[in-house]
Amino acid sequence: MRRVEHVMGFPVSLRVDDEGEFTEAADAVYAWLRAVDARFSPFIPGSEVSRYGRGELADDELSADLTEVLGLCEQYRAATGGAFDVRLPGRGFDPCAVVKGWSVQRAAGLLAAAGARRFCLNAGGDVVVSGGPWRVGIRHPERADQVAAVLEVTDAAVATSGRYERGDHILDGRTGRPATGLLSLTVLAPTLTEADATATAAFALGADGPAWAAARPGCEVFAVDAGRSVLRTPGIPVV
Repeated sequence: MRRVEHVMGFPVSLRVDDEGEFTEAADAVYAWLRAVDARFSPFIPGSEVSRYGRGELADDELSADLTEVLGLCEQYRAATGGAFDVRLPGRGFDPCAVVKGWSVQRAAGLLAAAGARRFCLNAGGDVVVSGGPWRVGIRHPERADQVAAVLEVTDAAVATSGRYERGDHILDGRTGRPATGLLSLTVLAPTLTEADATATAAFALGADGPAWAAARPGCEVFAVDAGRSVLRTPGIPVV
């Protein structure tokens, strides 16, 4: 089965290659992502995240999901020395860099629980796959109609951070200024929770980001720096 819906501000496509009926599982995936958007979007005034950001909710009033997300945010803030920070002056509290990968990985878990074994869930270019191998393209950071590389992936996730879609939207929390040093950075990891947050955190670190990401357990890296040199770890499965 194949299905595409626009959720959380980007297209989310699902492909399941297993035999059987997975309509209900797909319904659950998109219902979950819509619920996440309603609860975690900083752009919805009444969301749990917005209320927390305004100081209307104490820590002991938070949902277990938001508590988990806050823990992940702090983990990456500490690991990058503050380069990755979801509390930036002038922006308010915005955990989207963690919520996206975390929520889509949870959605993949719903598919697995329903018996799906070979599937691809693509959320705005960040991908989690089961079974395989699957081929996942990495968009060229300067040419929208070209790919910089193609990865062959089985039971893993791929996420890319860069400027090409939203401009200088990733800030270095240490300076409050747009991150420099990289055009794009892609991370292959066991889960999209790890891949997406690591890619964003590494991009915020700038030129030091690829080495930092490569040192994370289970992570492989493909990056293009500001000088247009390609940096890749030996285990990145380029085909």
